[in-house]
Amino acid sequence: MTSDFASRIIGLVVFLFLGVRLGVDSSKFVGLPQDATGFVFGMVGVLFGLIITPYITVRPIRGLRRSINEWPVERLMMSILGVLIGLLIALLATYPFSLLQFPFSWLVPPALTIVCAYLGLTIFGIRSKEITETLGQRLGKPSGRMAGLSSRKLLLDTSVLIDGRITDIAETGFIGGSLLIPRFVLSELHRVADSSDPLRRKRGRRGLNMLNKLQRNEIVPVRIVEDDFDDIAAVDDKLVALAIQLTASIVTNDYNLNQVADAQGVPVLNINQLANAVRSVYIPGESFALRIIQEGREHEQGVGYLEDGTMVVVERGSRYMDRTITVEVTKLITQPTGRMIFAVPENEKEDL
Repeated sequence: MTSDFASRIIGLVVFLFLGVRLGVDSSKFVGLPQDATGFVFGMVGVLFGLIITPYITVRPIRGLRRSINEWPVERLMMSILGVLIGLLIALLATYPFSLLQFPFSWLVPPALTIVCAYLGLTIFGIRSKEITETLGQRLGKPSGRMAGLSSRKLLLDTSVLIDGRITDIAETGFIGGSLLIPRFVLSELHRVADSSDPLRRKRGRRGLNMLNKLQRNEIVPVRIVEDDFDDIAAVDDKLVALAIQLTASIVTNDYNLNQVADAQGVPVLNINQLANAVRSVYIPGESFALRIIQEGREHEQGVGYLEDGTMVVVERGSRYMDRTITVEVTKLITQPTGRMIFAVPENEKEDL
């Protein structure tokens, strides 16, 4: 029995009795027998209880619980502090208003209390990070990102585990913090590994192998997180909600997840961006050896690749197919998908 169904049944009974009672008391005003008005009002109460009860009981509580689970601890504590400060201000301010004439002495104090509590909750909740950092500075503690690099939490998604480069990065010791793998990400990885599609099955099994390799490393701690969100269906949405709850960053290769997390203020570490950042950089005029392995799109162009995967387009390079030559860089193009180098054979640069 779901909580919604149980609340509807309870609401049906409660509003049935309330409707019957209201109908009996109202019979003398409508000029009908008590049985008739009690029956009509009771049926209205049954209908009202079946439809409205979940919206005034279960669902508000569920929404509040979801918000509490998704909020970082610092924001939750600051919000509680804001409510207490708002209530304290309201307590001091309502006494003068209670001396006013009726109905102001009866209406203004509770309204002022609600407004002050709401403002305290909102202000301290929205500015919780800045308030925490300011308090840390006042107490002589380091603040900002650098203060938490050694203890930061990094949530891995399915694409990163399948990609596998995170294991090599972890072994280098450049990762500062601990790697967290949610249980729902592992479940998705197992579903991919059990897929009927051979390619998906191969990718899933590669992800499981990379996970085993990652857990065996002795440099970066790896932990499985059991937290889940039953009311959220999509794995990406669960990952963002968990990152907010744990005040963690997300490590991913998924462009869509990257955009969704950025929109919600969740820090994202993209492996592809890291790979682009550490690729070899050549400036125009520099020379290096390159093996031409295929023809380019344009006439007489040849294409080769550096060890890090950077594509090099060589003008008049098709004549040197399957040969290693020295080329000189003429132009470098950097895009979100990677870098591309344009070059010419060093012994022909004067002719181009």
